[in-house]
Amino acid sequence: MKQTTAYVIFALIATAANIAAQDAVVRCWNGVFSIQISIAVGTVVGLVVKYFLDKRYIFRFTPRSVAHDGQVFAFYALTGVATTAIFWGSELAFHFFFRTKEMRYLGAIIGLAIGYFSKYRLDKRYVFNVRQA
Repeated sequence: MKQTTAYVIFALIATAANIAAQDAVVRCWNGVFSIQISIAVGTVVGLVVKYFLDKRYIFRFTPRSVAHDGQVFAFYALTGVATTAIFWGSELAFHFFFRTKEMRYLGAIIGLAIGYFSKYRLDKRYVFNVRQA
């Protein structure tokens, strides 16, 4: 139960970092493709935050070297492609349907919650599997 609580808290932290990064991009630049660029920037910020929190506190994973850490991060990102599609699809659907930033962010939060639930299972089984270290 302790690990589940920590995972949920870290998912909330990564979600907040993602949304904050998106909002910062849109506030700084509101030109062509600003929404799509903000989503991409938010995704990268959330990905990095979540990786370091999961690696250290959820899976207690210690890479053998910086190169190994890079490989694990790349695999972590790769396994997140499908979950990222869920998140982006949800956020963009809310954006196009409701046309407000608040609803777009709600779509992002819903998509991220669904994605993080799935991502945990992938990470536990494939990314941070002890046999891989």
